[in-house]
Amino acid sequence: MLTDILVFLSGLCAGSFLNVCIDRIPLEKPIFSSPPTCTNCGSRVQVRDRIPVLGYIMLKGKCRNCKTKISIQYPLVELLTGLLWLLVYRRYGAAAETIALIFLFSILTAAAFIDLKYMIIPDSLVLAGLAGGIPVFLYHVFYKSFSLYFSASWYAPLIGMVSASGILLMVAFIGFLIYKDDGAMGMGDVKLFLPIGLFLGWRLSMMTLFIAVMLAGIVSAILLIFRVLNRKSAIPFGPFIVMAAFITGFFGPFLLGIL
Repeated sequence: MLTDILVFLSGLCAGSFLNVCIDRIPLEKPIFSSPPTCTNCGSRVQVRDRIPVLGYIMLKGKCRNCKTKISIQYPLVELLTGLLWLLVYRRYGAAAETIALIFLFSILTAAAFIDLKYMIIPDSLVLAGLAGGIPVFLYHVFYKSFSLYFSASWYAPLIGMVSASGILLMVAFIGFLIYKDDGAMGMGDVKLFLPIGLFLGWRLSMMTLFIAVMLAGIVSAILLIFRVLNRKSAIPFGPFIVMAAFITGFFGPFLLGIL
């Protein structure tokens, strides 16, 4: 129980850091150079107000200085990250899979919220994901016990990198030929599958792609039916990839076991 609490609290703190990344990376601002500030008045956020979730509650969702409403993104990212860390730990326990998925899911959380806000997936996040995947790859090479790969072959994660991303690359290329500058698939989505494949292997990576397409189709249909969007509206695919990766990370091994 104590370990669960510590994992959850660590996830909340990690979520607070992810909020800084979400705010600064797309604007190409240094992450560590200055403390958080209000996006409206520029006043420095006090230390007591930076407590994950509780800071937002104590401020009643408003800046202490200018009283401007604070985006719900901040407590949402913190809570989501805390829950993801806890659920991963509860699913895999004290294992290499837990460390790997906690890192991957944190990167993907930042990517999803940036894509929702700015319609981009920064290369820096993709590179960070790939850098974090290198120890996982080496662990698999030397111990061949990383269960998410479902393979003892040393090249299994490399196949994972090029499987789903290769399919999306073909979709992007075909979309470019048809629509010219307005391709059907952004390259950020293609690149996002590189770290996903490196962490999850080709089987779970392909499952992630399938689930992402299904989720995107269902949500898009619902939004069109209720006229929230029209046929020309742009919908970021990154968040669907991230949601699918979460589902696959938790339930993929079980689903593969019964197929």
